[in-house]
Amino acid sequence: MIGQVKLGSVVLGINALLGCRPESFVVSFQSLPMIQDGLNPQLNKVAGWSQKSSPLQNANQSPGAMSRLFSLRTEDDLATKRSTTTDLQSEHTEHAGDSSHLNGSGPIPTSLRYNDRRQRSIMALDPTSYEAELLSQWAEHNQKGFDWEIEKLRRYFAGLRMTDDGTWVRQPSLLDFLVSRTRYSSLSEQSGSSSSPKPVNILDVVTLFSINILSSMGFGSALGMAAVPDAIIGKYEGSFLSFIKGALGGDLQTLAGGPLFLLLAKYYQVHGPIFNLSFGPKSFLVVSDPVMARHVLRSSPEAYCKGVLSEILEPIMGNGLIPADPKTWKVRRRAIVPGFHKKWLDRMIGLFADCGDRLVLELGKASESKAVVDMEEKFCSVTLDIIGKAVFNYDFGSVTKESPVVKAVYRILREAEHRSSSFIPYWNLPYADKWMEGQREFRKDMTMMDDILSDLINRAVSTRKEATIEELEQRDNQDDPSLLRFLADMRGEDLSSKVLRDDLMTMLIAGHETTAAMLTWTLFELFKGDPGMVQDIQAEVCCVMQGKDRPNYDDIVAMPRLRFALIEALRLYPEPPVLIRRARVEDTLPTGGSGIGVNQGIKVLRGTDIFISTWNLHRSPELWEDPEKFDPTRWEREFSNKGVVGWGGYNPDKINGLYPNEQNSDHAFLPFGGGQRKCVGDQFAMMEATVTMVSVRLFYYFGFD
Repeated sequence: MIGQVKLGSVVLGINALLGCRPESFVVSFQSLPMIQDGLNPQLNKVAGWSQKSSPLQNANQSPGAMSRLFSLRTEDDLATKRSTTTDLQSEHTEHAGDSSHLNGSGPIPTSLRYNDRRQRSIMALDPTSYEAELLSQWAEHNQKGFDWEIEKLRRYFAGLRMTDDGTWVRQPSLLDFLVSRTRYSSLSEQSGSSSSPKPVNILDVVTLFSINILSSMGFGSALGMAAVPDAIIGKYEGSFLSFIKGALGGDLQTLAGGPLFLLLAKYYQVHGPIFNLSFGPKSFLVVSDPVMARHVLRSSPEAYCKGVLSEILEPIMGNGLIPADPKTWKVRRRAIVPGFHKKWLDRMIGLFADCGDRLVLELGKASESKAVVDMEEKFCSVTLDIIGKAVFNYDFGSVTKESPVVKAVYRILREAEHRSSSFIPYWNLPYADKWMEGQREFRKDMTMMDDILSDLINRAVSTRKEATIEELEQRDNQDDPSLLRFLADMRGEDLSSKVLRDDLMTMLIAGHETTAAMLTWTLFELFKGDPGMVQDIQAEVCCVMQGKDRPNYDDIVAMPRLRFALIEALRLYPEPPVLIRRARVEDTLPTGGSGIGVNQGIKVLRGTDIFISTWNLHRSPELWEDPEKFDPTRWEREFSNKGVVGWGGYNPDKINGLYPNEQNSDHAFLPFGGGQRKCVGDQFAMMEATVTMVSVRLFYYFGFD
């Protein structure tokens, strides 16, 4: 996947393709002071807010209402607004020709003032964005020196201009990606505790770059940095034309010579469990050690945030669980997790079986006609149908038919994957949704899905039957057992369409990918390997099912061989193969098995980007016996290595649930992440995969072309 490094909001840098749909990172270097006592009253008036309806006075509004309140304005809107601000200008004649009273911007040079004579289309800057806060922090006494000169250049080339009334607007620019579009998830966050780590700012960037350069010159130890080895990507071997084509398309797989997770695996063999992957002065700390991974993942989400994911996926998932900032994530997780209660999961088993029956019928038709079947596509379809019904009670029917909606969903999924593996934010280019065919199609698909989700949300809200969580867990809801129904009926829950839409879209996109990959690789490994292993699992299934056509929860528990085969496939082919975090505080990593920093640990500076390579962890000979072999029986045996200092090893006796996880492997195995931001749907995914395999395995043998 990719990473984007932002200076102020300037994209300096580097996105790295992880392949296999990994997580993303963003390195934001904005210095963003919180709004303390409300927005400037004059700015309120220019932006169209009355004193009585100031956004901060309505901070408890729903995020959906906020997003409408802070919508961007067109040139016509601004023209109308200017005509209504004459009284504002007359009240503040002492500021004539000087807009320093707005946004703390101070004297602005002519080159940064909006020129009406050119009659270019403009949009007002969103006052709730990080960009607006970045502009406001430049108080007049700070507008001097080299930093201010760089900031003026950034504003100029990004198309940022100030109008006569002091409003900052955006003009079309080929470099408008220099403008950060990230929003605060709610205005109430802006008056939150000052003790929380602030977003990484320009000083952190300069410090990181400087220390990276000095460390490469041999001064690292003098600066308190551990002697972490450096891995530098080699010279590009392709033609100049292919390089340009790959760069413009954001195709780092071509430029790096393959998926990044395989590149990290190669460097792991050379440099060990921790190394720096450097792109000039910018480097990423790559971790393939369970002790270090445990430290990062179990730290506070405020200390290690997810990074770029919010930038790349915000247009798709909004403030859903995956891209959400730490504060929003806490609120949404508290609302969503109760929906995955035991009774609901038991009810979902019937849904899994129903969708599995459709798959079996399609495979039967293919078998009769001796057709070759793309099982990855079939597993993606069945898991998509399951997510549609389970999350928002919508039947995609993708196993048996192709509809415009299903095609739109898959195009959105492909676009999300491509964005997360592109080091150029092509979707932010001016008018990208007008002149880029893929972006036009993406916008059309998103409009279709938003309309469908809005209709489903409105229907659920209009038929709401409010209840407590305990009461909801006891409800039958046979007609609509979806998570949307649960959230809509939950007492005290935020029912704004924007919040629910973001939750649903996130679960739709993320909710079926891991399961589909797990099913595909399990089938592949079983049937290309020892036939006796397949026979043992089939015998287990037949013994447990005893003629039944679908299992219950107790049956799933009674099939450890099948579950271990599924989880073994996820060990060999993790989804995603790299987890990405960004340090928001200075920290020290434990030595683990690296042998580096034995006495003082490994210093991590604020702003450091960290890759946790699950691919390397899951295939490390230091952590697993015969790690490249597909061996489901390994989960029945203990394994430890005293050479990895601080690692507790793998203990099967500590399995508490349907699958071995990060707890009983002490973070050597991270099938669904770890720490507080671990996937909330892990048990759902394991049950779904097990029931689907039961449906398929009872009827067919598979061969591979």
